Amino acid sequence: MQDHYVTLGLASDATLADIKKSFRQKASLYHPDKNPSKDAASLFRAVQEAYEILSDESKRAAYDDNRRRSLLDSPLETAQKLWQHYLQEVLK
Repeated sequence: MQDHYVTLGLASDATLADIKKSFRQKASLYHPDKNPSKDAASLFRAVQEAYEILSDESKRAAYDDNRRRSLLDSPLETAQKLWQHYLQEVLK
């Protein structure tokens, strides 16, 4: 499961305004027409999916519930994925 908050670079208590702002920045950064990187299209799709889920109140509530359960089910695996993503972003 991909963490949509990490994808947009947000904390889980982000406001709708924060989500919109981050989406615009990330979408502009990863848009395939502006970014020649091979993985730009997949990153752009991930940003779109994250925005679609987090900007809708009911989808976000369901996602947050599922995310909490996933964190409790496998905290070590979740922490590893979060750190890997963080380090990939830092080392770019």
